[in-house]
Amino acid sequence: MLSDAAFRTEAVAWLAEHAPAMRVRLDRATGDREQFETGRAWQRELYDAGWAGIGWPVEYGGRGASAEQAAIFAREQARFAVSAGFVASTIAMVGPVLLRHGSAAQRQRYLRPLLRADEAWCQLFSEPVAGSDLANLATRAVRDGSEFVVNGQKVWTSSAHLCDFAILLARTNPDAPKHRGISFLLVDMRTPGVEVRPLRQITGAAHFNEVFLTDVRVPVENVVGEIDNGWAVARAVLAHEAAVIGGGNAAVAGYAALAALARDLDRAADPVVRQRLAAAYTSERILDHMKQRVQAAVRDGNGPGIDGSVMKVLWSEARRARAELGVALLGAGGALDDHWPLQLLEQFSSTIGGGTNEVHRTMIGERVLGLPAEPRVDRDVSYRELAARRV
Repeated sequence: MLSDAAFRTEAVAWLAEHAPAMRVRLDRATGDREQFETGRAWQRELYDAGWAGIGWPVEYGGRGASAEQAAIFAREQARFAVSAGFVASTIAMVGPVLLRHGSAAQRQRYLRPLLRADEAWCQLFSEPVAGSDLANLATRAVRDGSEFVVNGQKVWTSSAHLCDFAILLARTNPDAPKHRGISFLLVDMRTPGVEVRPLRQITGAAHFNEVFLTDVRVPVENVVGEIDNGWAVARAVLAHEAAVIGGGNAAVAGYAALAALARDLDRAADPVVRQRLAAAYTSERILDHMKQRVQAAVRDGNGPGIDGSVMKVLWSEARRARAELGVALLGAGGALDDHWPLQLLEQFSSTIGGGTNEVHRTMIGERVLGLPAEPRVDRDVSYRELAARRV
């Protein structure tokens, strides 16, 4: 195995040769589908060159390298401002869960095409009455021999209209308490009965979707983990999701872009602007140090020392503050700008997506600070009884 120094040298040389052209393609991509497919193309390029799944086992298409070398490549890739975007985020959520909880057959079938982005995945979790309280989900999966028959509705599903497969939470035992009657399923999005309807956002894009499931048949062999015990698997996905969101996105403008804007507008000497720029820089550096601490803990074989919820809240609120400053700097001229106003409108996707910041603060209070838990009067009540109370 290469030393870390040799690995970094090899990675930088490869990125210097391939990343600039991809950066141009990413900048030119317009619309959800083109952006999605451009990110997918970069993931395939990484895979074919041996730079995808650096910490994954070799038998599933990875490199079998250390967590430190995976972190080295991630940092160097970020310096070139390239990313597979949504595709990379779902690989980071689905891959580790299948590696840990999936059966041997599931790992063999799904991991390689997932890592190469030959098959893209989405997440069928949230529902109209199960967002922040995800365990309140109502989508049912009733067993019929060797299959489950699924009926229900999901909402806020990112890129469902572009994806091939989905991870799905469905209720398989309504007589159990709501957290203990859920199963975690793998669903082919081309299965009859799956209907995807786009949701138009405030930005004019339609990145999110409603997904209606009508008598969708899913093989029992597609259950990840144990039947009725999918909540444990779901929590692993949610933890990875918070960490992925908190890890940020190389495509999102940071402090450097704000500082350049302030200089271009001759506002860099304004003391209020300087104070807000300092805050943007500080939050960016704190988040970077947090990521390094998490990577160091993983490298040393320990669990992450920082809860993913902390990183998610800090990143999303820092992104919102940057967007607000960018629009404030532009003033009335912002009406002619196509970047910072869009960043401001998109803030809600980061403060709500992946669990609202309010819910993450509750988890921080309970899990990190050790504060008393929120009262839960439904812990031992069956889901069927809870649903009857709402009627």
